[in-house]
Amino acid sequence: MVKNDIKMVVNGILKGMIFSLVAVLVFSFVVQLFSPGDNVIHVVDQFIKSLAVFIGCFFSLKGRFGWLKGALTGLFVFLLTYLIFALVAGAQVFSVSFLIDAAFGLAVGLISGVIAVNVRKEN
Repeated sequence: MVKNDIKMVVNGILKGMIFSLVAVLVFSFVVQLFSPGDNVIHVVDQFIKSLAVFIGCFFSLKGRFGWLKGALTGLFVFLLTYLIFALVAGAQVFSVSFLIDAAFGLAVGLISGVIAVNVRKEN
């Protein structure tokens, strides 16, 4: 990977994190209003993180190695959001769910990166 590729990945991570933080804030208001069950909260949390990865990849990645840049973007977005929210909640950071989140983020990022570079071809 070259310097420009690293910039794309960092840009994707930042865009994904910003989207994720805004979406979680909006969802927290919905949770306060409607008090959905824990299962609903977990599903929406995964959806928000997946959408954040896709948005980060789609609006940042182009060129070659979309799978690799996407996988890195997805991994870091999932890991950083997991760590931030676990620390805020005072939860145990390193657990089985941490590893599952990391693997899921890597997979979502890989797929999103492939889609992003094929839809947004460089001229």
